[in-house]
Amino acid sequence: MLGFLTARQAGLDDPLRLRRAEATRRVLCLKLNPDRDVDRIHGNGINTIDIEAVEGRYMLSGGADGVIVIYDLENFSGKLQYTCKAVCTVGRSSRYVHKFSVETVQWYPYDTGMFVSSSFDKTMKVWDTETLKPAEVFEFEDNVYNHHLSPIARKHGLIAVGTKNPKVQLCDLKSGSRIQVLQGHRAEVLSVRWSPRYEYILATASADSKVKVWDVRRASGSLFTLDQHNGDKSKASAEAVNTAHNGRVNGLCFTGDGLYLLTTGTDDRMRLWNSATGENTLVNYGKVCNESRKRLQFTVSRGCSPEFVFVPCGSSVAVYALHTGELVTMLRGHYNNVDCCEFHPDYQELYSGGKDCNILAWVPVLRAADVEEESNRENKGATGQSTVNPAFQDAWSSDED
Repeated sequence: MLGFLTARQAGLDDPLRLRRAEATRRVLCLKLNPDRDVDRIHGNGINTIDIEAVEGRYMLSGGADGVIVIYDLENFSGKLQYTCKAVCTVGRSSRYVHKFSVETVQWYPYDTGMFVSSSFDKTMKVWDTETLKPAEVFEFEDNVYNHHLSPIARKHGLIAVGTKNPKVQLCDLKSGSRIQVLQGHRAEVLSVRWSPRYEYILATASADSKVKVWDVRRASGSLFTLDQHNGDKSKASAEAVNTAHNGRVNGLCFTGDGLYLLTTGTDDRMRLWNSATGENTLVNYGKVCNESRKRLQFTVSRGCSPEFVFVPCGSSVAVYALHTGELVTMLRGHYNNVDCCEFHPDYQELYSGGKDCNILAWVPVLRAADVEEESNRENKGATGQSTVNPAFQDAWSSDED
């Protein structure tokens, strides 16, 4: 790292490479932080969390108890040890609280003054953050598993909604009504995700083992359906043609640049797809334990080289190298199954929530021995390499070339 700093100071190196190297090193050093707690508010398991992208300061959580909590992640105490306080709560005493389990919470991408929640009470609510009252309520005929707002859309205000009904619902924030239905799945839609690259591209995952990619401007159906066998019918059984997994597909996540799509299924597999062509890249992540019957919220790092995937796996969070499938580490600290995790790209921190009602903060911790070892290596001329995980030395080197 000292070599990167020296080269940057002398104007010999691109500052982006320094940023990537430091971001990668921080992710490889993630540990459970004993000095940081998050207020324990939920009386039941935590299904979903989201960190707003405007300031990177506030975090939402939704639980199986129907409660929604907003936390302030900033430390203004001046002390090393502190607790991320709950600044406001939509609790059981509120007349507007969801009657059943909250499955998804999401900040409005451009403003912290609004957020959206959806629940098994068959409603999706658009909240005014200041008053903690719903500005709009969308009612459905079935349980809502997941919803998603596009992080980049400027020309539309559509919210994609996956319910127990196989039809994907598109709700318009501007008009407050459901304006479109996407038909193609044959079972409940467990996860929906807008592309972070193209504002009209949407991916949907279902219990019918299929993942479909849509251009919502087209009325003729989906663009394509992901096929784990890449069209090789000799490898697929008659009932497994054009399936992404051999089980329920309950997790979707685009990479930060939108070029790749990750899926998880109850067949204990995770797959990486080219989002433009729908091709299975055949990266082998091994067995990725997945016992959830509902949506599984996992996340991808941003700004690293290589990038990493954080996936709930039992009572741990598994960290994989995105393009090689290598299991880097297991983050252990929860007492029960982990249901959701969210990556904070500004500080390379990870937050995870689970059935133990806890939200844990995983932060970069570089040990004194690692610092000394890196310093010695820098003095020998081996600059810009991670001291944490020797398995990634080649990846660091290739990034520098």
